[in-house]
Amino acid sequence: MLRGVENHSSPRAAAFFDLDKTVIAKSSTLTFSKSFYQGGLINRRAALRTAYAQFVFLAGGLDHDQMERMREYLSALCRGWNVQQVREIVAETLHELIDPIIYDEAASLIEEHHAAGRDVVIVSTSGAEVVEPIGELLGADRVVATRMIVGDDGCFTGEVEYYAYGPTKAEAIRELAASEGYDLDRCYAYSDSATDLPMLQAVGHPHAVNPDRALRREAFARGWPILEFRHPVRLKKRLPAFSVPSRPALVAAAAIGAAAATAGLVWYTNRRRGTA
Repeated sequence: MLRGVENHSSPRAAAFFDLDKTVIAKSSTLTFSKSFYQGGLINRRAALRTAYAQFVFLAGGLDHDQMERMREYLSALCRGWNVQQVREIVAETLHELIDPIIYDEAASLIEEHHAAGRDVVIVSTSGAEVVEPIGELLGADRVVATRMIVGDDGCFTGEVEYYAYGPTKAEAIRELAASEGYDLDRCYAYSDSATDLPMLQAVGHPHAVNPDRALRREAFARGWPILEFRHPVRLKKRLPAFSVPSRPALVAAAAIGAAAATAGLVWYTNRRRGTA
């Protein structure tokens, strides 16, 4: 079943992907630290600190306490940032920074889920200003991400409106299932971190991707598939085994097919009348 073509004989399904170290090889937020530094949003000391945080993240991931400290640090760091400037910096550097670190295996999985008729949803703790453009780059249907409060001046206040982390990811998935008609037993989820156990437990087909030690233990104990993604590749350099048309293309193709069928029926009817 092609992407965008509904199968009314069975419930809908989706594939939920964590982003960092699951779809891309680094932390999506920390990857932009150099760009934020060059744009004047952070100073040299903050840039060095985020670079170190990226190293720690890549070396072994972050546990719950470390994630909480990182959230507090980043929330305070972005206080006063102009949201439009952030979006412009992300848009200008997205292909340069993110495209090269997308796992080939993850991109193939996204293609396969779309080809099977499932929606693809990115569920990330990173901020929406970073995650939404990445989701669009990946062809995701929806994005769930952390949202910061924006003041009347168009700048971040430093306060968090919605934190997409741990149990809140599972809650978001259940809410999406209710609004979109997903059958969670038929849905898939992918993550690298034990902090995403609630999200993985919420679906019928959980997968551990490049798992940290805690998640690897849980996956073994529960009999979940463990996937190893090791090959970042630029999307434009990939040679996909198949190409899935976009929704507008599918609608246009359906309209053309219907018009052709109608024209053929009219021609056949007129010919029968003429013969008679």
